[in-house]
Amino acid sequence: MRKERVVIVGGSSGMGLALATELVAQGTEVIIAGRSADRLEAVDLPVRKVVTDIGDEQGVERLFKTTGPVDHLVTTAADISGSYQPIREYDVAAARSAIESKLIGPLLLAKHGAPVIAPGGSIVFTSGIAAYRPGPRGSMVAALNGGLGSMAAALAVELAPIRVNVVSPGWVDTPIWQSVAGDAKDETLAAMAARLPVGRIGRTNDIAEAIIALLRNGFITGTVLHADGGHRLV
Repeated sequence: MRKERVVIVGGSSGMGLALATELVAQGTEVIIAGRSADRLEAVDLPVRKVVTDIGDEQGVERLFKTTGPVDHLVTTAADISGSYQPIREYDVAAARSAIESKLIGPLLLAKHGAPVIAPGGSIVFTSGIAAYRPGPRGSMVAALNGGLGSMAAALAVELAPIRVNVVSPGWVDTPIWQSVAGDAKDETLAAMAARLPVGRIGRTNDIAEAIIALLRNGFITGTVLHADGGHRLV
């Protein structure tokens, strides 16, 4: 009997790396994929590594030709650089990478990943709190995160018995905040921590544990799991 096999796109850093670390510790066979060969090479885990840009359909197709049968597919990949802009000045071209990584990429992963996913296996997308608590300049990010929830619901019906779900993190201390807040990162995160009912910002392992809950529960599909520290409530 083969070991459980999970593909993690975005597994070389942040939430994806935390997930890979936990699954390896549980004895799961993990394949991580990402755009940066250097980041993948730096991952010190016994995992298979594949360089893939999820915005490139041929690359996604090649990925699943190398994986063999898969039990679960997770994507935490996100490139939102250039997507936070005031609407009156919005440059859509600058936000193309966000559209590719947050919406088109997950669609392509489902398209080419579903044929190798075992019945009862699952796909987990990663959205975010911006869909539910959008802020100024965040219209594109809110739309993309909200769209993932709708996509997952539709795919849960179309791809059944493969389960399709979304984990929606709140504010989590990951490298992406450097591009969002720059030098104000620490101050920005501390201010949010003071507002949240749990009294702290999320950690990458918080999100990894939420994703694992979706992988393990065979009765959950078409669902958005909020791992946001109560952010939707305040």
